[in-house]
Amino acid sequence: MIVYRELSSLEQDLGINAKILYAVSNSINKHYRETSLPKKSGGFRYLSVPDKILKSIQRQIAEVLLIHMPISKYAKAYRFGSSTLRNAKHHVGKQVVLKLDILRFFDSIRYSTVKDKVFPKEIYAEPLRILLTMLCYYKEGLPQGAPSSPPITNIILYEFDEQIGQWCREREISYTRYCDDMAFSGDFDPAEVIRFVRVQLKKMGFLLNEQKTRIQRLGQQQTVTGIVVNKKLSAPADYRRKLRQELYYCRKFGIREHLQKLGLEINEHTYRMQLLGKVNYVLQFCPDDQELKAAKKWLQAK
Repeated sequence: MIVYRELSSLEQDLGINAKILYAVSNSINKHYRETSLPKKSGGFRYLSVPDKILKSIQRQIAEVLLIHMPISKYAKAYRFGSSTLRNAKHHVGKQVVLKLDILRFFDSIRYSTVKDKVFPKEIYAEPLRILLTMLCYYKEGLPQGAPSSPPITNIILYEFDEQIGQWCREREISYTRYCDDMAFSGDFDPAEVIRFVRVQLKKMGFLLNEQKTRIQRLGQQQTVTGIVVNKKLSAPADYRRKLRQELYYCRKFGIREHLQKLGLEINEHTYRMQLLGKVNYVLQFCPDDQELKAAKKWLQAK
């Protein structure tokens, strides 16, 4: 384990001058801009996006310092090789799938928690703990949009994930967490799991988003991180239908005219790349789909 007691060693490993680190931390509000993105479920996700210099600092912190901190095997997002597909595979063919969500996840993480869990005194001298926490924190929470925030959440929830995972393992329940989305699957009483998770979250200062609790039983469509897990991994039928419809109109009228008909102000190349991404996503589940393979060639040839 690397221990940082002197500013000079931190400065050397990050490759960033100490004067820059302190100058940015002392004027942190000037280095963010607020923006929002529409959610698929409705409403907006509000982001605090760092400027170029702060983003480069946060990226170095994540890649040089945070990479060495422990992450639970149950955490499936924001790590090397992670994907929604790898997360969902743990829940295929189960009697019950329970999905829980943490309320205002990033906003509920306290400054003191980041300082204690992510930059502990065993590794960092007190002035460095304060400096690094200030560079990764904004207002009253973790900034969504900062490259340091995702790995920080995994570090903070390490003990929680391990505790929930062990409790579930003793009851033959599969558990994974993808950011603030927790998934449980097996043959169990959902109410018992909900009660236990609610208590453990409360100990850490988090609350369950009760409105997003979903119980899916065998015979219903079961999904985890947007992927159907009933008998095998597959893209939802509605997603595939909408994609085929989009492709049909694009090939019939042309992408430009299709965008005009929809009234979408988006670059034609950008839209084509988005379509290609959707096609590749579905082909992960059905690689022999001739219609989608032909659509992929058409999009790549444009």
